Amino acid sequence: MKQLWAPWRLEYIVGPKEGECFLCRMLREDKDRENLVLRRGATCAIVMNRFPYSNGHLMVCPNRHIADLTDLTREERAEMMDRITQSIEALRKTVHPHGFNVGANLGKVAGAGLEAHLHMHIVPRWESDTNFMPVLGQTKVIPQCCYELWDQLQPLLND
Repeated sequence: MKQLWAPWRLEYIVGPKEGECFLCRMLREDKDRENLVLRRGATCAIVMNRFPYSNGHLMVCPNRHIADLTDLTREERAEMMDRITQSIEALRKTVHPHGFNVGANLGKVAGAGLEAHLHMHIVPRWESDTNFMPVLGQTKVIPQCCYELWDQLQPLLND
């Protein structure tokens, strides 16, 4: 039997769950690489998902702690769409996906893991990226270290 090692997942499994909003904490701190913050804008930020669905899974969130799309200002809505577009362009240059899933999970019943701070997911997709691992092993394989990808994406998102 072959083994798949993903030691970075243990941090999520056994680690303490934050009492405060992790996005607010990350945006408050000045540790962008450690926190996987790729870009800080006037009203929104681009961050990497620490526990991604696939390689290059990014999130765009407002800097303000708000829960719903209807709470965004006109400026936040415009910058959010700009940051989503910018993220897609940077991912096309680095990880070369064949497509993307872009969207938000609004509310727990919609699948939101973090209900209180609105965020949009940008998930790169490749042809045949659904294989036996998630189907039989209930495991996804992420082929690149998140800090390596941060180093590739960060200059493209801040030029």
